[in-house]
Formats: sequence, C-alpha cells, structure tokens
Amino acid sequence: MNDRAGAPQQPSHHKPGGGYRNPPGSPAYRAGLRDFLRFLLWDMRRAKLPPIPDGHVASTRPDLAALADNQIAWLGHACFAMRIGGKLVLTDPYLSRNAGPFGLGPKRFLPATVKAGELPRLDLIVISHNHYDHLDTAALTAYRWRAETPVVCPLGVGPLLRRQGFAEVVELDWWERHHFGPISVTALPAVHFSGRGLFDRNRTLWASMAIASSERRVWFGGDTGYGAVFREIGERAGPFDLALVGIGAYEPRIIMEASHATPEEAVTIARDIGARAAVGMHWGSIMLTPEDPFEAPIRFRRAALEQQYGEANAWIMQVGEVRSF
Repeated sequence: MNDRAGAPQQPSHHKPGGGYRNPPGSPAYRAGLRDFLRFLLWDMRRAKLPPIPDGHVASTRPDLAALADNQIAWLGHACFAMRIGGKLVLTDPYLSRNAGPFGLGPKRFLPATVKAGELPRLDLIVISHNHYDHLDTAALTAYRWRAETPVVCPLGVGPLLRRQGFAEVVELDWWERHHFGPISVTALPAVHFSGRGLFDRNRTLWASMAIASSERRVWFGGDTGYGAVFREIGERAGPFDLALVGIGAYEPRIIMEASHATPEEAVTIARDIGARAAVGMHWGSIMLTPEDPFEAPIRFRRAALEQQYGEANAWIMQVGEVRSF
C-alpha cells in the first residue's frame, strides 16, 4: 500500500496542463543553443578517454544472489544491487553497450560487470527516471523474471516498464511511500529532468529514492544537481545510513549545473540529507560529458575532507566490489 509523507495537495512540481518541474531553490537552466552546439560538436568530439586506472574493477565478479543482508555491490554507473531487509534490490539497471535507442548514443568504455540475462531473481527493481543510462529497456527485457519482480518508479514511467513485460509496476510521486513486505521505498525530490525523445521532455517525473528496512536506510540519488531541497529531505526523511550519490558528468557547468552535481556538491548533498556515509556513483563506465572520467573520485574524497564529512565516509568502490553498510 502507498502512504504520503506530508505532500501538499497541489504539489508545486506538477506543471499546469501536465508535466513536471524541479523543486523551488533549484538552479535555473542557463544554457542556450550555442552552448549545446559547442558541447556536442566541439567539447565531446575533443574529449579523450585516459587509461583506465589499475584497481578500478574488482578482481572477481560479484555473486549477487549470495549478497548478505546489508551488503551492496556496485555494477557500474548508477546500477547497484543490495540486500536490505532480506530483499534483493537493483537500482537503475543500465547494462547495455549504448545509452540510447537503436544502438545509438554514448558507448560504455567499460563492459557491464553482469549481463542482464545473468541477473538472479530480484525482489525489487528501483528506477529513478527514464533516461537511457538509467532505464535500459534492452537490459530489462533480457531479465528473466519480469512477471515475478515488482518495479517502483516515478509518475509516468510505468507504461514503458509495463511494455517491457513487468506485471507489477508502482508509480510514485515525490514524498509518496510504498511498502514491499519488510522494506519500503519513498520517492523523494531530485534536481533533474526527463525524456527519451525530442518531444517528451519533463512529461514523466524524476526522483531520488529512499529504500528502508527496520535496520537500514539507503538514499539512492538517481541523477541530480544540487538544490535547497536536500536540506528539506534531511529534515523530513533523514537520516540515512548510506547515500548513493552521483559525482560524474558535471561539465560544462552552464549545461550540467541544473541536472548533475559536481563531486563537491555531492558531498554537500550527503551532508544535507544526513547520510553517515556516501558512495560516489555515475562515473567510471561511460563518458557522457568531456571531463576526465577519473577525476571525480579524487575531487569527491578531497571535498569530504574539506567539508569535514570525513574521507573514510566518502566511499569510492571498485566496479563489481561488494561492501557491507
């Protein structure tokens, strides 16, 4: 069943006539056509992939079915498997080569740790929004237990998931909670946007997600820029044992500031929501933007020191690594 966590009767993020917008206090979109053309035709064409650092990938593949309670495995980008409240949960399964339709879009430089067809039976899939690097329909259709596994997603994303063969799809608005046996998922605000084509921008909702059992609380950021709303999340929904927060794809700022946090802002988000520890994600598998893809973790850990969050609390995991939380 669903319940509400104090949401207003007419939420401000619902646009008159349909569609959604970011919460008050979010950065405004400042980029113009010239900025986007420079980004696509100049910045991304000049971007070069540096050598992949030693130790970036774990030496062994994770056995997801064998995860113990309160363990988490990073499968790359924003895809995590975790066991919480005895349930095996997967977030934003982007496991294909391309982040785009029909084999188009940016290509991974690091293959997926686990192929979609090799995933064990999951107890829940959590989707934060409908962008291709977070909602990978090829991976979802290759998953073998679509009829048995529930999916939770933001408003408007459900029809796409049902077309992939998922029988139980729960759509949530911000501040709305749904219980799946011993765990609950609450959709919370994020600073981002949605769309999979030229004509559907912001027609479906985007969200961060709180995944909670009686023992642990995990905040999954999906995709987000920084905004004042995270202090509200901390006050109304925090604290959290662990935050999964994006630290990559942040340049150029005039384009990305309204949708992707810098590594420094990611630490501030973790502090604002009251997370005891934070995992830096959304880096290290695919180049979506022109900055060095391995710069983010260095800046993330340095920011944790500078903001007195604690370097040990800013986790940089190997792709495929398993940790307890």
